[in-house]
Amino acid sequence: MVDVTTETVIAAPRKTVAEYAADPDNAPEWYQNIASARWETPRPLAVGSRIAFDAAFLGRHLSYTYEIIEFRPLEKLVMRTAQGPFPMQTTYTWTEVDGASTRMTLRNNGEPAGFSRLAAPFMGMMMRKANRKDLVRIKSILEARPASA
Repeated sequence: MVDVTTETVIAAPRKTVAEYAADPDNAPEWYQNIASARWETPRPLAVGSRIAFDAAFLGRHLSYTYEIIEFRPLEKLVMRTAQGPFPMQTTYTWTEVDGASTRMTLRNNGEPAGFSRLAAPFMGMMMRKANRKDLVRIKSILEARPASA
């Protein structure tokens, strides 16, 4: 089992952070390993939406589709894939720290199968490292934006 949780506080309102992070079109901008995101279902994002991603992780090309299984705008987004040797669930939560800051939590958990099961401890460590970089990136993007009036 791999279960990795990372979080950061972003100096931006929850609405700004949640709307940006929950938009799959923004994923290639703030996820270091995601090259592209393609909608398989019509917009807007809702439970049942499916988004295909192309990514690289540990030197391998990955193509996978996430399905949104829970979505509470400005609070929580949960997406899951059951494809491939490593079914994964990703959860974002956004909580207001104060009127101008938001705590964003990113959790990845899944149960690897086959050979991937042997590499689970290493994969968890590498996921944590990648997630930290991704949160630093989204923080820098959103904190560089001018504050809305």
